[in-house]
Amino acid sequence: MNISRFEQTVEQFIARHQLLDKDKPCLVALSGGADSVSLLLALLHLGYKTEACHCNFHLRGSESVRDEQFCVSLCERLSVPLHRIHFYTEQYASLHKVSIEMAARELRYRYFEQLIQDLEAQGVCVAHHRDDSVETFLINLIRGTGINGLTGIAPRNGHVLRPLLDVSREDILKYLSLQQQEYVTDSTNLVPDVVRNKIRLQVLPLLRTINPSVSDSIATTATHLAEANKMLIAALSDSRLTQTDSKGITAISKEELLSKASPEFVLHALLSPYHFQGTSIREILNSIDAVGKKWQSSTHQVVIDRNAILVKALEKGKQSCTLKIPETGKYSCAEEQYIKVESHARTPDFRPSRKPMVATLDADKVEFPLTLRRTIPGDRFRPFGMKGSKLVSDFLTDIKCNAFEKEEQLVVEDASQRIVWLIGRRTADDFRIDDSTNQILQIEYIST
Repeated sequence: MNISRFEQTVEQFIARHQLLDKDKPCLVALSGGADSVSLLLALLHLGYKTEACHCNFHLRGSESVRDEQFCVSLCERLSVPLHRIHFYTEQYASLHKVSIEMAARELRYRYFEQLIQDLEAQGVCVAHHRDDSVETFLINLIRGTGINGLTGIAPRNGHVLRPLLDVSREDILKYLSLQQQEYVTDSTNLVPDVVRNKIRLQVLPLLRTINPSVSDSIATTATHLAEANKMLIAALSDSRLTQTDSKGITAISKEELLSKASPEFVLHALLSPYHFQGTSIREILNSIDAVGKKWQSSTHQVVIDRNAILVKALEKGKQSCTLKIPETGKYSCAEEQYIKVESHARTPDFRPSRKPMVATLDADKVEFPLTLRRTIPGDRFRPFGMKGSKLVSDFLTDIKCNAFEKEEQLVVEDASQRIVWLIGRRTADDFRIDDSTNQILQIEYIST
């Protein structure tokens, strides 16, 4: 592949995936290695407004110093602005209890996002190429994955752009050689001590003895699977199968799911983006009638409801939401959430509030202190207008609340541990206003 052919391939890929606009600045993540150097040169030759950024992670001693000095010299020669930052990665990893690899990734991408914002850049271009995508395909295949894991590396992930995915490592080296352009080599990439290096240095060479064009074949397969995955995603967007409410809870219809030719395949496609693995997904499907059963991934929770499988993001630092209310007043019960309790004499023109987040009660029937809390198993109350008591869980089922709504339901109880109000749902009949009521107690739940 000659110079013009290489750059033409890159430009066509950029256009096909609408990655970059020549009228707006873009960043190149420049390590000094062959891949990022070729990316910088190609974008400059193609006329993109390009700046570079380099991260020194202080992980490879003198090599880290060498890499940074090389990037400085290269950018000075090319008249390219270079943004540099130093990270003490090992200390960060120890402090945050993550791996060195994860620490470097977090630091790098956080810096990229800040730089993009400061420079009003359209994104940061990273130098993943076709061989990297092939390695990712094989790693996911070996570990086990769904169709999404076999689509290779995506051309775009938010502000992270990958213009080199249509060229190989061999193409890159030829491109640099034809321009007599030097680059640096990371010695850690030459040691088969991690999975990706083993794939690159041992597995792919073995596969090439069977098929010399194995990388091309895998890349083509990944492209076909990516297109098939787009069709699958479009099919899964059918509102009869999934619906997401205003609270971010996604409901997967049991009936629609089970009507599919392969329910497990469909469920895997729906749940794998929420970091659920194959074993858990199979267990969820096998337990589809076990109402109330729950599973949790690193980011989301699944619960089996009556007619649907519900998915909700985990709440970080979720508060217990238990609050003692000793007297009338306004109390903060969570971030931007308040409960206001007022008492006043009944007037001839008094009318109870019809707002769902306001409870109007007979003050003389309520004993302070009040308690605001989430409902617990076994809670009972006598709903307004009913003669007998009822389990709160049964009442919520009757009014079609889903499992997550039941879990989050707040109640107010008085000092005698009687439930006064299911917030937003129903007051208790024991505290209703009648002809003998002289003093009104009004409780309002405010969410700003």
